[in-house]
Amino acid sequence: MLEAGDLGSADVIVVGGGNAACCAALSAREAGARVLMLEAAPEELSGGNSRFTGGGYRFAFNGIDDLAELMPDLSEAERETLDFGSYPESRFFDDMGRTTNYRTDPELCEILVTKSFETMAWLRGKGVRFEPSFGHTFKVGGRLKFWGGLACVVSGGGPGLVEAEYKACAEAGIPIVFDTSATDLLLDPDRRVRGVRAVLRGRTVELAADAVVLACGGFEASAEMRARYLGPGWDVAKVRGTRFNTGGGIRMALDAGAMSYGHYSGCHSVGWELNAPPFGDLAIGDQFQKHSYPLGVMVNARGERFVDEGADIRIYTYAKYGSVILKQPDMFAWQIFDAKSIALLRGEYRIRQVTKVTAGSLEELVGKLDGVDAEACLREIAAFNRAAISDRPFDPTVKDGRRTIGLAIPKSNWARPIDTPPFEAYAVTCGVTFTFGGVKISRGAEVEDVAGRPIPGLYAAGEMVGGLFYHNYPAGSGLLSGSVFGRIAGSSAAAHARARASAAAPSPSPSAPAMPSI
Repeated sequence: MLEAGDLGSADVIVVGGGNAACCAALSAREAGARVLMLEAAPEELSGGNSRFTGGGYRFAFNGIDDLAELMPDLSEAERETLDFGSYPESRFFDDMGRTTNYRTDPELCEILVTKSFETMAWLRGKGVRFEPSFGHTFKVGGRLKFWGGLACVVSGGGPGLVEAEYKACAEAGIPIVFDTSATDLLLDPDRRVRGVRAVLRGRTVELAADAVVLACGGFEASAEMRARYLGPGWDVAKVRGTRFNTGGGIRMALDAGAMSYGHYSGCHSVGWELNAPPFGDLAIGDQFQKHSYPLGVMVNARGERFVDEGADIRIYTYAKYGSVILKQPDMFAWQIFDAKSIALLRGEYRIRQVTKVTAGSLEELVGKLDGVDAEACLREIAAFNRAAISDRPFDPTVKDGRRTIGLAIPKSNWARPIDTPPFEAYAVTCGVTFTFGGVKISRGAEVEDVAGRPIPGLYAAGEMVGGLFYHNYPAGSGLLSGSVFGRIAGSSAAAHARARASAAAPSPSPSAPAMPSI
């Protein structure tokens, strides 16, 4: 186990232990810098939110040939039976725009999209393995059709991603110091960053470096900061991932004069198992999520539907519907399905740790929904069933336009009557994934101060970066952001460290010739 005295000196310190931090560290090391990573969690809980993800990446690609670069093990049979389609940059830009109400920072969005494929290839070169994202497919005409632009997932999901990146860091000679929280940035009198103060397993230490990359997450694990920025009720929301993302990096940057930036009252939040623990459970990973709601209806304690379950393909709505559930009475909802949809439910509905009821009739089902006005719920489902039209075929692979008519809250797609037994219902609440507010960075991932000037030696990546996501986000773009801006931050930090070392090197005496290189 490393101690402070064993760490030696570093050119670049990376604060954090997840995907963004690993990408920053690997990029800085690739550029020749001596790198040290500080991870607040103990080793068995390390990896930040990245370890809790499903490992899905969103990136631009033009077809199967691009994907074969990332998944060279694709067989000829798979090429014939898997319909990946394409996901051009133009569509990625459109998805980023519409999901964020066109508030996404244009410069950051451009970097995210245009650097997406090359970053994926870079990750592949670092040993991260990808496989087809079978969780985003439906069978159409004998072929598996991938939808929503999500073609690849990391082999082994989030744990597989962290394992591969930690292995790459070890091979590159990058030490990771676990159970060590950075608490403050060390600044020169001219406000240049010169290292960090940290608590190393209960002992305060100061670690010098020419550049620091903050890649230690948002404030989603801090009840106090959630209530302060997201609003009332958010302090009691469940946290999907790590308990260690408590906003420390954001606070350190703001204390150093950084500009706060982005949607501080917004976050990624989803429908989450009602009785899940307060923080993520690595044994369960992301399987507490419940994302098949477009196939059924959701009702609150009053027995009322409260959201358009079919507004869009779920990868464009799931990250904002958690906040809608939080606003319901007692902060919960029930997702209801009938036999026509049960076979299509995602795998997360079949784990043991679910709050679930089943029944042979709707009357019996609504009577089993804890906390719900059963009579009102039965009336609501009956009204929904009458309003669901059947003028076109049901197609879960596209927005099929099969809708309701005449309801105050419509269902715009995939509206089929809930009328075929058996019936199932699942209880959900809000699960917070990550927060959208952070700090302002330049194109080179430099943290900018309140006047828009880079803070010398300070860089940020991952959830620390504000301005990319507002209100919502397209699935898979969070991991991509961590990789894209982590890679940029590491490269920029290494270049800054080289420049500082060069400026600090003594000039040769004019009376003596410079020593030749050996």
